[in-house]
Amino acid sequence: MLLDPGFNLTLRPMKYPEFYEMYRDAIKNTWTVEEVDFSTDIADLHNKLTPAEQHLIRRLVAFFATGDSIVANNLVLVLYKHINSPEGRMYLSRQLYEEALHVQFYLTLLDTYIPDMKEREAAFAAINNIPSIRKKAEFCFKWMDSIEELDELQTKAHRRKFLLNLICFASCVEGMFFFASFAYVYFLRSKGLLHGLASGTNWVFRDESCHMRFAFEVVDTVRQEEPDLFDEDLEGQVVEMLQEAIDCEMQFAEDILKEGVSGLSVRQMRQYLEYIADQRLVNLGYQKRYNAKNPFSFMELQDVQEVTNFFERRVSAYQVGVEGDVVFDEAF
Repeated sequence: MLLDPGFNLTLRPMKYPEFYEMYRDAIKNTWTVEEVDFSTDIADLHNKLTPAEQHLIRRLVAFFATGDSIVANNLVLVLYKHINSPEGRMYLSRQLYEEALHVQFYLTLLDTYIPDMKEREAAFAAINNIPSIRKKAEFCFKWMDSIEELDELQTKAHRRKFLLNLICFASCVEGMFFFASFAYVYFLRSKGLLHGLASGTNWVFRDESCHMRFAFEVVDTVRQEEPDLFDEDLEGQVVEMLQEAIDCEMQFAEDILKEGVSGLSVRQMRQYLEYIADQRLVNLGYQKRYNAKNPFSFMELQDVQEVTNFFERRVSAYQVGVEGDVVFDEAF
């Protein structure tokens, strides 16, 4: 079984071919930070953003500077160790590369947006200096760190701990904290601002959606192999986790919007977070809890054409297997 202790190295016959196909699809979506053009963003930062929007961006960049590092550490310390499938580990190896790419993207973003070295260093220390970001980090450590000391998943209790770690990683960190941050980016893009940031975010979003899809496929596989792990207690913990994630993200929303951003409210963000939480519950095979609708029209129809155009600027894109239109599979 997928979570059995050991280190399976047998790729033929392939037990979990869907993981291998996800790996191959990820290779086709290769991009580099150097292809993101930030040139117009600088003028926007200096001439077009209001003070409230500048505060929003500073907070957003500070979160980005630390968020993907938490994900990468968990991937190496926990997921790779316990997912006993060589094809699954192939995907996780590719994902680790993508997480490093995201960190490079946010590092470049930080260097571009914040030229002052001391202010830049403060952004990297956001986990210590900004309470709303520290709360999100503490949430991650609470739900994800409890399994690091385990070398093998010997008992059902161990395996449920692993599932909670994986669900937190996929549903809350990548699937909520980052999705909420993307909403701020696309809100600004809807106002004609920071197109370089939005362009790169398209690619990060696509990667994160694939990471979630892999994690949910792992959950579904474990559910098929060990259905007794998925009891009412686990469901209750998942619901508790998602509500706690909403509360953490709401504290961040109150911080990021505290100076009053025209066209974006804390109330709308709560509704959007509840909408996301419902999507994650459905991803996990549970019933919706909030029945919230997406309040942001700019998130319902993301500009697919921009992604297509981004591909068309790259001759090599067609050589790595991307053809035709590029579409988003994951609901915003």
